[in-house]
Amino acid sequence: MMYNDLTFEKLPEAIAYLIKTVDELKILLVKTEPQNIEKRMPIGIDEACRIIQKAKSTIYSLARKGLIPCYKKGKKLFFFEDELINWIQKGKKKSLDQIREEMSNSIYRYGNK
Repeated sequence: MMYNDLTFEKLPEAIAYLIKTVDELKILLVKTEPQNIEKRMPIGIDEACRIIQKAKSTIYSLARKGLIPCYKKGKKLFFFEDELINWIQKGKKKSLDQIREEMSNSIYRYGNK
């Protein structure tokens, strides 16, 4: 509904239209908004030790070398649990069968050049 020629008599109708439109927009906004927003809470060194199952000194050493995902604010180190778990998963050792398969694929790929 367009109100190009809005008069004083049409004002209540225009306000009703605006209220209805705002209500519809609110409903659409709630529907499109993600419902389960999970906040990532940083954890401290003690919790990181429990997750990784390493001593504090080992974690400090890994952090100093930049080998573990961490954040430093002042003199404190912070971690995110999901990043630590991903870091652990990336360090998975390959089985002999996986290594052989990669080698044969590599030989096959470079042998055809």
